[in-house]
Amino acid sequence: MHIDAFSQFFSVIQDPRQSAKISYPLFDILFLTVCATIAGMEGWEDIEDFGEAHLDWLQDKGLFRQGILVHDTIARVVSSIEPDQFQDCFLKWMQAANVHSNGELIAIDGKVLCSSYNREDRQSTLHMVSAFATANGVVMGQVKTQDKSNEITAIPELLKLLDIKGCLVSIDAMGCQTDIAKQIVEQGGDYLLAVKGNQKSLAKAAQKALAPLLGKSPACDIERGHGRIEAREYHVMSAQELTTDFPDWKGLKSVGVAIGYRIDSAGKESLEYRYYIIPHRKVSYRLFFINSTKSLSLMGLENQ
Repeated sequence: MHIDAFSQFFSVIQDPRQSAKISYPLFDILFLTVCATIAGMEGWEDIEDFGEAHLDWLQDKGLFRQGILVHDTIARVVSSIEPDQFQDCFLKWMQAANVHSNGELIAIDGKVLCSSYNREDRQSTLHMVSAFATANGVVMGQVKTQDKSNEITAIPELLKLLDIKGCLVSIDAMGCQTDIAKQIVEQGGDYLLAVKGNQKSLAKAAQKALAPLLGKSPACDIERGHGRIEAREYHVMSAQELTTDFPDWKGLKSVGVAIGYRIDSAGKESLEYRYYIIPHRKVSYRLFFINSTKSLSLMGLENQ
């Protein structure tokens, strides 16, 4: 990470601490926190450990001359800054760093940052909705929410911050809402939405229409590794084959299913069906499947 580019966007964040009590510059703490989070650290103690492990690298950049501060202090300082100001700086930095490619996949999901700091309740968590440009492996934006139910209202706000024109936006079942689908289309993107029980009629119609295709696999991936075997089968069909019309879903073109079978090293088996509604444009996309380890895998399924 180039520190000058980071400074260009984050140096404007105001430090709420009293100047006489500052031992560690705010810039140092923000740089460490962002680097650690991008590297996969999930809590304040992880961020401190990341800093200790990379102290030489940080000090080569002129940071943390006194060593890494403890995680309690990191949490307290980061929690005290203005969230909207940080969001604005972070988004502008990501947009500058991200190489936008036409048709890329942006995945939106709800995430919980474990051990997030709250000075009244150390057991509380910070719930966020994040957008990931999977082609570039970077976080594009985050909107903080109060609880899981507010994820539905946070997703439209996050979409407003992103340039999704020409992109495929995938969202888990919580975001499978007609208004969200409409917003994505009106912003120039395509949607790939997981369908579950919160859209019962649509889910039942998709399951019924796709049932005759199950077991007749036009595309199947098999992976072996670390003592486990995973097999994935995919099917897609025109939404016109649904027995019920769904006019409220703007641009609805196709429905698809991803079937995942897994047997682990202990012999435990699992079988999962995931249903999706798919983009309105007549172009080829890759349907994605979130496996049991919550990692994203792109699947070679052509949209018909």
